[in-house]
Amino acid sequence: MEAKLFLETIIFSLVLNKEAVIIEQKEDELWTLLTLKLDPTDMGTIIGRGGKTIDAIRTVLRVFGSKMNLRVNLKLIEDKPIL
Repeated sequence: MEAKLFLETIIFSLVLNKEAVIIEQKEDELWTLLTLKLDPTDMGTIIGRGGKTIDAIRTVLRVFGSKMNLRVNLKLIEDKPIL
């Protein structure tokens, strides 16, 4: 299983606006970087109280990566509304 598909499975089970989820994967010789963009209404769900949910997701991705001999990192992109 690819890291992007694994993250997609986790995120889709948590968010309400699945059509707004954008996951991009970039790889180099050392890292696999996953960037995640969400609908602003789902940000609180993914971040969680005190950042505990996003930290847990990152931990699970690191464990997944270690099983696949990869170093996986997750970056959450927050689109702030223009005022």
